[in-house]
Amino acid sequence: MEMHQLRYMVAVAQKGNFSRAAEQCHVAQPSLSQQIQKLEEELGERLFDRMKTAVKLTAHGELFLRRAQRILDEAEAARREAAEAKGLLRGTVTLGVLPTIAPYLLPPVLATFTAQYPGVELIVVEDTTARLLKSCLGCEIDWVLASHPIQDERLELCELRSEELLLALPAQHPLTRRRTIGPADLDGENLIVMKEGHCLGEQVLRFCDLRDLQPRISFRSAQLETVQALVSAGLGLSLVPAMACKPAQPGAPVYRSLVAPRPERKIVAAWPKQRPPSRAAAELLNAFGPAPASGLNQAATRSTRPTTKR
Repeated sequence: MEMHQLRYMVAVAQKGNFSRAAEQCHVAQPSLSQQIQKLEEELGERLFDRMKTAVKLTAHGELFLRRAQRILDEAEAARREAAEAKGLLRGTVTLGVLPTIAPYLLPPVLATFTAQYPGVELIVVEDTTARLLKSCLGCEIDWVLASHPIQDERLELCELRSEELLLALPAQHPLTRRRTIGPADLDGENLIVMKEGHCLGEQVLRFCDLRDLQPRISFRSAQLETVQALVSAGLGLSLVPAMACKPAQPGAPVYRSLVAPRPERKIVAAWPKQRPPSRAAAELLNAFGPAPASGLNQAATRSTRPTTKR
């Protein structure tokens, strides 16, 4: 059994077609077909049912595919570690991140990282949590910077930090003159939230639902900057992450903490269990600092955080 035979088998399973698999593997189709046949002869089982218009995995092929993919992943990890161990860290890291995190948290961390590792190319992909996790599981993104909760047993999670969600108010709103503001004070107010599909909007609405609050949703937006601009214009209130708060100045929202228990979000890193981060990706994760103690599964967090020698 040869590694190239496993690569060919996985390619055929993914493409569902010998011709397209051969193109992906940069090999002639007869050669690829011959190697698949040799693999089947060695195993004593057919891996594919060959039909006129498509190729379908047999039951044995389904089982073998998982193990073949695991072997290829381990071989790639070994090759990558050997290459990186030579000294200078190189390569490309693709980071998926929420738009409500990226402009506020990334710049200082990425500036420090690129100064330390100039040979590493960084690609930042901003999207919703669902799309980022799908891309991560599809091996298009190395790891994702998102907001908990994330419920997917295929992913490892590492909490990086928690931050308070502050109440953003128009400068002339009566609540700005209150010494304390509780969740009940939001009842009946116009609320501005992120549009459906953005987890920050879902977190704000969940906070209200758990407290039986019934604010009026006056606007939804895909941009946190737009949400805050609408607050400044007096069109409603919002709950925004502390990292996104604007400096105190004319025209900016006024920010207030709610009484405990205050709303917050937990920022986590996520990556597939079957594909641990490369050294470059792990170094980028480490650049965000140690994970603080929190309510997230701490034992799992400590055990899954990738560590590297500097």
